[in-house]
Formats: sequence, structure tokens, C-alpha cells
Amino acid sequence: MNQPTNPKGLMRIPFLLSTAALLLTAGLLLSFSEVKKLPADPFTNSPAEVAWVDSVFNSLTPEQRLGQFFMVAAYSNKDRSHFERIERLVRNQNIGGVMFMQGGPKRQAIMGNRLQAAARVPLLVAMDAEWGLDMRLDSSAHFAKQMTLGAMDDPKYVYQMGQDIARKMRNLGVHIDFAPVLDVNSNPGNPVIGNRSFGEDQDRVATLGSHYLKGLQDNKVMAVAKHFPGHGDTDTDSHVALPVINTDLARLTKVDLVPFQKSFEDGIMGVMVAHLYMPLFDTTHAQSTTLSRALVTDLLKDKMGFKGLVFTDALNMKSVSKLYKDGELDAMALAAGNDILLFSEDVPSALLRIREAVTAGKLRQEDLDLRVKKILRAKYWAGLNNYRPANLRTLRDSLNLPQSKVLAQEIFEHAVTVAKNDDQLLPFQRLDTLRIAAITIGTQPEGPYATIFNKYQPGPVYAVTDRYAPDSTFARISSRLNGYNVVVVSLHQMNNTPSHNYGIGDGALKFIKQLQANKRVKTVVVAMGNAYSLKFLEGARTLVCGYEDHYAAQIVVPQVLFGALPARGKLPVTVSPTLKVATGIATPDLHRLRYAVPESQGLSSRVLAQIDNIALESQTYAAAPGCQVLVAKNGTVVFDQSYGYCTYDQSQPVTSSTLYDLASVTKVAGTLQAVMYLKDQGKLNIEEKVAAYLPELARTNKRDMTIRDVLLHQAGLKPGIPTWERTMRDGQLKPAFYASIRSDDFPNEVAPGEYSTKAADDSVWAWTMRSGLLPKVKGKYPTEYSDLSFIVMKRVCEKILKQPIEDFLEANFYRPLGLGSMTYNPLQRFPKSCIAPTENDTYYRREQLQGTVHDQTAALVGGVGGHAGLFATANDLAVLMQMNLQNGSYGGARYFQNPVVSEFARPQNGGRRGLGWDHGDPTKHEGPTSNLSPASTFGHTGFTGTCVWMDPDNQILYVFLSNRVYPDAGNNKLRQYNIRTRIHEVIYKSLAAENAKKLASASAAQK
Repeated sequence: MNQPTNPKGLMRIPFLLSTAALLLTAGLLLSFSEVKKLPADPFTNSPAEVAWVDSVFNSLTPEQRLGQFFMVAAYSNKDRSHFERIERLVRNQNIGGVMFMQGGPKRQAIMGNRLQAAARVPLLVAMDAEWGLDMRLDSSAHFAKQMTLGAMDDPKYVYQMGQDIARKMRNLGVHIDFAPVLDVNSNPGNPVIGNRSFGEDQDRVATLGSHYLKGLQDNKVMAVAKHFPGHGDTDTDSHVALPVINTDLARLTKVDLVPFQKSFEDGIMGVMVAHLYMPLFDTTHAQSTTLSRALVTDLLKDKMGFKGLVFTDALNMKSVSKLYKDGELDAMALAAGNDILLFSEDVPSALLRIREAVTAGKLRQEDLDLRVKKILRAKYWAGLNNYRPANLRTLRDSLNLPQSKVLAQEIFEHAVTVAKNDDQLLPFQRLDTLRIAAITIGTQPEGPYATIFNKYQPGPVYAVTDRYAPDSTFARISSRLNGYNVVVVSLHQMNNTPSHNYGIGDGALKFIKQLQANKRVKTVVVAMGNAYSLKFLEGARTLVCGYEDHYAAQIVVPQVLFGALPARGKLPVTVSPTLKVATGIATPDLHRLRYAVPESQGLSSRVLAQIDNIALESQTYAAAPGCQVLVAKNGTVVFDQSYGYCTYDQSQPVTSSTLYDLASVTKVAGTLQAVMYLKDQGKLNIEEKVAAYLPELARTNKRDMTIRDVLLHQAGLKPGIPTWERTMRDGQLKPAFYASIRSDDFPNEVAPGEYSTKAADDSVWAWTMRSGLLPKVKGKYPTEYSDLSFIVMKRVCEKILKQPIEDFLEANFYRPLGLGSMTYNPLQRFPKSCIAPTENDTYYRREQLQGTVHDQTAALVGGVGGHAGLFATANDLAVLMQMNLQNGSYGGARYFQNPVVSEFARPQNGGRRGLGWDHGDPTKHEGPTSNLSPASTFGHTGFTGTCVWMDPDNQILYVFLSNRVYPDAGNNKLRQYNIRTRIHEVIYKSLAAENAKKLASASAAQK
């Protein structure tokens, strides 16, 4: 009997065990002294439950009751004939449930509602959603696979993930999640569990499994622990063949059963039995544990005391289905003690075999009736005594809550693991000394990983889309890496197949080894996949594991590399003798800008979406052809969108890489940074007269003005004076000031093909010194905004610094901060196509301006004015301003040693002016800032249609860049329609909406 000559002869094995198997089982059960039996009943057993269960049970014939054991597979992406077949099983065989497989959320909800309507007894609906609904459904949220969860430093996120998945399942009409996987994955070659396991440490698997199941069941979704008694130590895929596990009793009790035992103690309501051959339990040849009474009844139910629902693994899996005739496998599984027959291939035949087994005395009717009642008790617990169909109207919103994206990112923030950091290279700090090139293998160049990577540094990202690209492809990239001292190679779209190197191509491995052999270049290797793949990469001195190539992982890993996020994770498995379980190097948080969804920082993405309408309005009314809008809170960018085009002909779309002329934002992004630096260093006394630093003013009407007065725009300086106008006569450029060819005497590019004299800066300064002053009012100069103030301050700074201000700013701020786009005279570094054009200048330069500073005085002096001249993207401007909002601390460095920014930003004399910084105007209904923003908000606006505002109270940063002066500087529609301020107001409405939601949620929780 133990060695049938024909595999189909296995069907003739009696339902009762052989004498040898019985003796083995008895000995085993006596040995399970460490397994605690659990008397706890996971169901309520309330009078209401008993009454409903008895009522339903008594309404069914014995034949109808048998149907409750079956849970068949349903697909919402198949044709009508498939639905009709499942519907017939519901109507005619009274099946107890369905397990939804592939499809889409709405299609599944519709199909589920229709099947429930056809059911005599409401159906239990189940899904595999180990890492979220997208394990089975398209257009659905992905959280993380269990290996990723096993790498985290905080298990609370596992509970939250279970909680979120449960809420989505309930909205979808699903009551059971076949999760968590409690297999202890001790075999790196395991092809079926792998990254579905929490890891190799049984106690950690137990702890994380407990958090997962509680997250599910606390939110009314039944958790099902799988794959009992442990599927981790095998190298065979049970979907195609029966794995053999030659475990011994000591390992089973001390390793594999530990997580299951813990889950039973914590009240898990379901367990799934694996398709394994374990001679320890049953020596019957090729007998699956699913069919082993010794395992299912004697160990699981009797010895361990599990009283919940016992599910078979899918009965269509070839490891078992190929050995039996139709229906016989189901009957044997019931005889072994299973309660739910999952994925039965032939329900009518199975019902026939079960009835035959009852008639033959191989199955007891009384025992079957008790199990039917247990299934009904589970239905009562799931709320099916009060069944309501899935709400199709609210389904989409309920399945796409922003909080799910927050959680998905938080999981990876706590999981990403720095496995090696031998050169102490991570996180990248001195961006002015590191010349970094990134190479992505297996993904597109515009993907989220490359996009976030480029937020931190201006170096190239080379994309090799084919994971198995030939050596020649990598040779071409190698030839472009001269001049870089750090290369980051990331591997994407990996797989979980050990036999195929987890999807790492031979060419990629060879390329990485060649990079590592180059002592002049430090190589960082990032595996966006299975942790076991690191064994092929452990030659790297800097090695990072991202675990998955999911969107959240791709945006988190670059942030860890650059220190915007600390590395917290640890390997959940042993990869090699040098990369053991729990390996993980913590790295610091350098407080660089992070990137996440609005809800992560208490803002409403729904409300922030109103910015889209305002931006569209600005284009519709021709206030500006396009713009960039960035919002950050608490150092996290939560909104970063580009709108429209660079011109109204819509030939060039605005992207996050488009450079804009910042106009007067240059005052605070350029000159004022140097002023604050000098004050911080004790080299500039703001109470001192300007003439103390510029003695030539001592003989002018500006002899008494102080640095403070100049910065407050109350030194009597006029708003502006004729400068470029003096270099023209009768509408023509004077030859004394301009030449059409660049030379030592005419080095300053005013526009392509026009160069101003090297003496232009001195001329402007001379005109500034000779300029008149404003009349005093009551003995004091009025506060009058003036470009001359910053022309003066630029002169002061350069005198003290003994170098051009642009060189100082580049070396001390822009390059160390990684601001690749922030520059004066961008045409020296960028093609025109990267820069939004400004005015069509018909009176001075007589051409369409693009890449040449719009401000005429700044253009005259070579593009570097104290008041104008800078170009940048919204992201780079945000980085600089976030450093200011953090009072000079950013990226692990201190740019100001003292709180000089707070000192300069504070409003002075009860007005709107700080020291160089601007504030909202409380006297105007429609000022430059939202009336919802606090008085502490500081920043600046720019003539070209730009602004930046910082709110230290709420830690909010807002950047708006546009080219509203294209093609006519007289276009005032941006101000007319109050575009910038209305967007600013939306940010505060978003904050208020999220605060109100939290208050309502807290109030509901108290009630």
C-alpha cells in the first residue's frame, strides 16, 4: 500500500492511516511536549451567533450543507461563460465561498455582488493579498512583500499594513486574506516562498506575523496563516511538484512551528496546510501533508488545539492534483481534517466522492456537520448575517486613499538596508567634492528612481533598459565615466529565481566587477530586488538592498543614498557568510529635502489638487504660458508639478528641469546669502555705515546710510535709476559700451552677439553713487523698495570677499548644496531648450530673450546683478530656501553657524520688510502672500513671475516659477488674477482640511 505501482493507485489508499503511520504519529504526538494546546475559540459563540448558525444550518439539506466546504476560484477578467459556471456552482451546489484571482477592483466587486445575490447562504470571499490587493488585481495598491517587512526596524508598520489591506478588502466585499506567510525561510534556494517570508529567524517571523494578523482581524478580515507546518526549507516549487521536507522533530518544534503557535495564541482564525511530503508525519509514498490526518487532525487540531478554519492549499496545484482522479483529492482532504477545500477542480465530482465516503463510513456525518457549523460561525463573524453588497459608487475612492501611499513609503523608509559601507561613503555629503554618475540597469531613464536621484545632484543618469544587455552596451557607458569619482549602479526589474541569478545579467555583473577594479572610482551597488541576490554583489564595498522595484522603493532608495532619509533596515536572511541575518548599517539623517505624498506631512492631496485648476487658469487667461509649483512641509516636498509650456505655441512643455529667470528672487537667493554669511562670520556689521566698507561713498549723499537701512529699503535709495538707457543714443547701442564680438575689453554677454564693456559694472556703480535720494518724511526716509539696495550690497560683499559674488556663491552654497541648475548666465552651461524665454525685447537688445537675464541693468554688467541674474529650477531654489528655513543647516553641513536667517527674516519696525527678506502686506486684501499664512512668513517675489515664501511656524515652503513676461513684460494678468497668492492660499486650506479630518477622526474614536 505504501508503494503503489500506478500513481493513480494512490486513490485506493484508505482514508485511515496505515498501521506504521499510526505508530509513527503516536510517537510524534507524545514528543510534542513543547507545543502548547490552545483551548481558545476564535469565534464569539454568542447567543446571537448560535441562533443564526443553527437557523441557517437547519434550513439546509444534508446535500446542501456539503457545498459549504468548497471555495472555488473566480476571475473577474474572464468571459461571461466563466461567471455563469461559478454562478451555477453557487446556485446548484451551494458552495460556501469563492477565492478571487486576477481581475480589476470594480469588475470583482460587480461579480462578487452578483454571486452573493445568487447564493442561498452568503459566500465567504477570499483573496491572496499578502502584499496588497495588487497581488491579484490591477489598479491596486502595493505595500511590500514580507521579506521587505522583515527588514524593517519597527513592526508597527506591519500592523498598519494589515489594517489598510483589511479596510480595502471589506470595501471590496472580501472577508478572508490568505496571509500572513509564516514560513521560516531557511533555504535560500526556495523558489516558492523566498521574499514572501518575513525571514529566517522564527521568533521575528512570529512577531511580525502576529502584527499582520491583528491588523487584519482587528478590522474584520480573517487572517489565514500559511503554509502549515512550514514551507521554508525546500528548493521545490509545490505548484508543479511535491516538495520533500526531511525535517526532524527538534527543528519542527523549535523553528517551523514557532510562528504558527504564536499566531494560534493570538487568535488567528484560519490556517492553510501546505502541499509537502514530510516523512516525519506520514511515510505513505508521496502523501501530501494536505492529506495527512496525522498532521491536520492529530497535530494541528488535537495537539495544538487550533479551533479555527483549516484551509487546504489550492487543490489544483500539480504537486497533488496530478496524482488523483476527479473529486477524490477533495474527499481525502476532508478526511484528513481540512474544513475548506480551496480551488477544487471539479465540485460535482468531489461532492459525489464525499457522499460515497460518508456512506462507506470513512467520513462521519456528525463530524462534517460540526465543521459546516464552524464555517457558518466564520460567516457570522465576517458579518454575513447582515450582508451588504459592495458599494460601487464609493469603491474607487475607498481603495485609493492617500494614506496608503504614505504607509507604502514609510515601510520602505524603515526597510532599505545599507549592507556594506566600507568606505563610509554613505550617505553622500560633500556634493562639491563628489562627482556622481548613476547607472540604472533594467528600467527606463525617466523612472522615479532616476527622477529622485537627480533632485540631489546634477550628474548624469545612464539607463540600460535591458537587464541582459551585451558587454558592448556597458563598454559605451564606461567610456563616458571619465571625470566621475563615484558611480552608483542600481539593478531593477529583478526576479525571485535563484537559478537565474535573480535576474542579474552576466554583462551587468561583469561591468560591476570592472568598476570595482578601478581604484580611482568608488562604486555603490544597489539591488532593487530579493535580498538573496546580494551574494552575487558582495564584492562591492558599498552595497544597498532596496528589496523591491516598486514605486515607493524607487523614491526612497535615492533619498537614503543622499541622507535625506536615514538607513534603518537589516537583512532578514543570511545571504552569505559575510552578509548574515541582521546585517544593516545605520546611516544618519542629513536633513536634506525629502519627497513624499502630502498626507505624510498633514496636508490634503485632495485640496492641493486645486492648484491644478489655478495653474490651468493662468494658461487659459494667458497670465503665463507655464509654471512650476513646489510645496514642502517639514522638510518634505509634497507637491512638485510642472504645468503648461515655455511659450504659447505649446512647442516645449515645462518640466521639472526647466530653468526660469528668478528676477528679484536673486536678491535673497544670491546677494543676501553672501550678506548673511559675512554677518555670521563677523565680517559685516549691519549697524555700520556702508561707507565704512565702501569709502568712496563718504564723499556722496549716501555717506550716512547703514547696512541695516539699506537691507530694510529705508536708506533713501530710489527704486531704480537709468543705467542701460545711458548706453544708448537714438535707439542705438553706443559703440563705447558695446561690441558684436567678445573680447577682453568687451567680455560681458548682454545678448547673443552683443557684449558690453568690462567697465560696465563700474559705470553702473558710478551712476548709483551719483543718484539722488528720496525726500524724507518727518525726518526719515520712507520704506521704498529699491534695486539699488542690492546693487550696493553686492558691491559691499565683493569688497569684503575679495572675489566676484557669483564665484563665492557657487563655491560656498550652490555646489555644496548640489544645485546643478542655480546659476548666473545659464547659456554658459545649458542649451537654450532647457530655459524658459522671457520678454521679446524690442527696445534694448531687440530680440527674444532666452537664457539672457531679463533685467536690463543685470544684463549690462554681464548677467550678474546684486538684484537680478539668477536662473534655477523650482527644486534647486527649494533646496537653498530649505537650508535657510533650517537656519543654515542642510545635508550634514552648517552654512551659517548662528541663527542669522531668523534674525534677518524677522519683520522690522512693524512693517513688511525684514533684513533683505520680504513679508506679506497686512494692509492689502490681496498681497503677495495668503492671508491665511502667519505674519512670520518671509521670502520674495520676482518681476518675471516668480516667488518663494517660507513659513517657519508651520515649516511650509512654497516656490512658484513662471515666465509671465513672455513675450510682453507689460502682461500683468498673473497679478490681476492673483495666481501666486491663490495657490499659496490653497496650501493653507490643505493644511486646515487635514487638521479638520484628524480632529473628526479623534472625536469619532472617543465616541
